[in-house]
Amino acid sequence: MNEIVAAINGIIWSQALIALCLGVGLYFSLRSRFLQLRHFREMIRLMFDGKSSDSGVSSFQALTMTLAGRVGTGNIAGVATAITFGGPGAVFWMWTVAFLGASSAFVESTLGQVYKEKIDGQYRGGPAFYIEKGLGMKWYAWVFAIATIIATGLLLPGVQANSIASGLQNALGIDPNVTAAGLAIMLGFIIFGGVKRIASFAEIVVPFMALGYILVACVVIALNIGELPNVIKLIISNAFGQDAAFGAILGLAIEWGVKRGVYSNEAGQGTGPHASSAAAVSHPAKQGLVQGFSVYVDTLFVCSATAFMLLITGQYNVEGPDGSKMYEGIKGVAAGPGYAQTALENIMPGFGSIFVAVALFFFAFTTIVAYYYIAETNIAYINRATNRPWLRFLLKVGILAAVVYGTVKTADLAWALGDIGVGLMAWLNIIAIILLHKTAFACLKDYEAQKAQGKDPVFHPEALGIKNADYWAGKSDKELLASSLNELANAEPTSAEKQT
Repeated sequence: MNEIVAAINGIIWSQALIALCLGVGLYFSLRSRFLQLRHFREMIRLMFDGKSSDSGVSSFQALTMTLAGRVGTGNIAGVATAITFGGPGAVFWMWTVAFLGASSAFVESTLGQVYKEKIDGQYRGGPAFYIEKGLGMKWYAWVFAIATIIATGLLLPGVQANSIASGLQNALGIDPNVTAAGLAIMLGFIIFGGVKRIASFAEIVVPFMALGYILVACVVIALNIGELPNVIKLIISNAFGQDAAFGAILGLAIEWGVKRGVYSNEAGQGTGPHASSAAAVSHPAKQGLVQGFSVYVDTLFVCSATAFMLLITGQYNVEGPDGSKMYEGIKGVAAGPGYAQTALENIMPGFGSIFVAVALFFFAFTTIVAYYYIAETNIAYINRATNRPWLRFLLKVGILAAVVYGTVKTADLAWALGDIGVGLMAWLNIIAIILLHKTAFACLKDYEAQKAQGKDPVFHPEALGIKNADYWAGKSDKELLASSLNELANAEPTSAEKQT
């Protein structure tokens, strides 16, 4: 089984996909005049704009739902794996794919908003929707939907569950079978509660877990501040093969940095547009910009926190292509959450290992919840023509089974299966957004023009020559603005507003 999975991964994660991820991000960045820099302040402003309603969620809720999927085990275990097989330079390439990927995230999330629909009283959208409506290729849309259901419903949850089990066993000695049962019960409670419960859960948990983890990492860096310049120098020199110790694995630094970068921030992969399409906004570019910021949070903040903790404490290993130890700073620990646990435990005895286990639990569990929402959205797409309620129930049973299986199965197989899911979705989605990117940039230009006139931008697809944007077509400015304000009379206050 391992050999078969490895062979499939070798095909999917060829040099072509790595070049495509970097190349598309670079092209979109140049095409948009680096919107990820020009509109940085606007991204933050828009993030807190709007409220949730009966049909949609707020921009902030959509952001946290997306971050629930992006901030996961890849931010801890994935960084450790990238450093092990690609050397410290892999971190630089993770940063690169994140910076360039912010533009890809904008394109795919804007397209998700343009072609979203209202299904069973909820806003739904994603690659399957914009492939069918924007490209007129229903068969391609179905291929993506089915691939995504398999990837996010069956393959990827096992990676997250496995890391949770590993972290809890390392820190507290909890048996994986006990962890599997607990995860199944908690996940079942949330996914059987619907989209609103998922959004409310993500809105509360995601900011808390991300900020807490970054703060602890800052403490570690502050305690070892004298080593920080050397660590940054090591990352950059290794990234370009200038470090004598790791120069032989330059290609692997790029490969693993891009692979784990895409796995972590998911820019261009096609997962982000599902949650972003649920937001109630008056213009697609608004949510596109918000989702561009989510890539920064994921990789430049959270992944960097893990990387600096490992490198600054020396608690990591680097393996050569032949399996030889090029650097061994930690013995007897497999590449994964154990690296971060050991690093923190050495600095904060009695606290570090448990903290990482708890952080990993929240990171990975919220990602599993986000995976369910993504898979359910593609079930909703398939169900548009013919209602098949049993498909949604089958998905719930399937993801619960995948979590239980992944919790007790070996980590290597779980990661390999997860890589197949990520790579397959990335291939299908990147090709689609290349073909449709002009629509997204037309929306950006329209948004910028209206902002320059002092308006709160409102989207009219007819004016831009965009067809099949059925949700937006024929609506007045007043109607669209009312929608973006979530019909204030019926608006549901966010958790933050309730606390205030």
